[in-house]
Amino acid sequence: MTVQFSNVGIIGAGAMGRGIAQIAAQAGSQVLLLDSFEGAAVRGRDAIVAQWQKLQEKGKLDEAQRDALSARVHAVDSMQALAGCDLVIEAVIEDLEVKRKLFRELEAVVAPSAILATNTSSLSVTAIAAAMAQPQRMAGFHFFNPVPLMKVVEVVAGFKTDAQVCRQLTAYAAQMGHAAVQAQDTPGFIVNHAGRGYGTEALRIAGEGVADFATIDRILKDQAGFRLGPFELLDLTALDVSHPVMESIYHQYYEEPRYRPSVITAQRLAAGALGRKTGEGFYRYVDGVAQQAPEAPAPVFEGNPAVWVSPRAARRPELLKLVHTLGAQLESGATPSSAALILVAPLGFDVTTVAAVERLDATRTIGIDLMVDDAATRRRVLATNPATRNDVRDAAHALFARDGKAVSVIRDSGGFVTQRVVGTIVNIAADMCQQQVCSPADLDLAVKLGLGYPQGPLAMGDLYGPTNVLEVLFNLQTVYGDPRYRPSPWLRRRGALGLSLTHPETQA
Repeated sequence: MTVQFSNVGIIGAGAMGRGIAQIAAQAGSQVLLLDSFEGAAVRGRDAIVAQWQKLQEKGKLDEAQRDALSARVHAVDSMQALAGCDLVIEAVIEDLEVKRKLFRELEAVVAPSAILATNTSSLSVTAIAAAMAQPQRMAGFHFFNPVPLMKVVEVVAGFKTDAQVCRQLTAYAAQMGHAAVQAQDTPGFIVNHAGRGYGTEALRIAGEGVADFATIDRILKDQAGFRLGPFELLDLTALDVSHPVMESIYHQYYEEPRYRPSVITAQRLAAGALGRKTGEGFYRYVDGVAQQAPEAPAPVFEGNPAVWVSPRAARRPELLKLVHTLGAQLESGATPSSAALILVAPLGFDVTTVAAVERLDATRTIGIDLMVDDAATRRRVLATNPATRNDVRDAAHALFARDGKAVSVIRDSGGFVTQRVVGTIVNIAADMCQQQVCSPADLDLAVKLGLGYPQGPLAMGDLYGPTNVLEVLFNLQTVYGDPRYRPSPWLRRRGALGLSLTHPETQA
């Protein structure tokens, strides 16, 4: 197979540039690596060759393959050396004027037929290309770190980008072994845009004092199935990277409430508590390992409480069966007895609102999150309200931990933790489809590969049910009065019609 681009220039020999150079060489291209810092290109080439040496030692390459790949990467020391390249990819600092100056200079060096690409993650491709004489030959080609392992790349058309440029970059991505997804030139493109829901909503939950960082992480891993908790993820990416992205997307969308950043990360960034790389973030790290206190055991509670389940509880038949299986005495009356533990299972509402609307004794009322099927999770989540007695809290905790499943008890929160975070993720993704940022299929693929979510956001919404997600969002908006929870038209219409969230828009 003929390689799409024979000679590829990479400007920037940092982690991203090295990664792109590695997979470009593996695709069969001759690669010229350039960096403005003296010696950086040579060090970058040495680091790439070292990666192939490790692959050889693991038996994934033989000596001849290693040598052939190594011969394709060349360190150069001037932009003029890139004159013969048919593709040049920029991977330098995220500064608009630096990138504009670079492309103006580069355009004068390479042939008029050469394609130019930026690996920007947060800047407008259109704005970068605006300084060029031929903006139609420039596009975004956004990879993720570490490039050889993160098998997705966003191909981003600027306002004047020629469609053929995007087609060629998409074909080249496939030769590199990556899945290419097509994105419009909007803030954050696909992955960084869709990723706003996970961390920002978790920060909002923590900021309300609903639960501590470790508890929120445990819930979202064990109940919702995420590989990393949001605070583990923020520590991994580091706040000097992630917080500016939060602010950038928020401001580029003219203070859209869905993307509102948090003072929590701003303060930690100012303090230098950036995460794993500084040894302190949301967790402390010793030799790169997070130091977490062990989870407290469930309380010991003598006796067998009587339990009354609200008739409005989500998944009520399942909840009744679960309570019976755990050995509690179920009450079947229209109202609870004076001694019963009162159990509610709202979608989107907080326990306080349910207790008030249903005129329940708040001192004995506790909530359980049943948006997710209990059989499909490793953790149950209970929520108190401000009036819940300590003995009621402990009795409920002990009851739901009887079969050995982990239990987290949090303070009152509209939508508990999982409902809020999942609802926000799904809603942002739905609105991206409404804005035509990308196709539903590309959105789910990009987020699953780029962020490692258990499902793409739209598939996640289908799993939990669009009508359930809608109910969560409508009720969150009622509890908090915050427009960040207003449901996207994409979600509202598909929920109303019983359609999958991946169902494409009918063309007018």
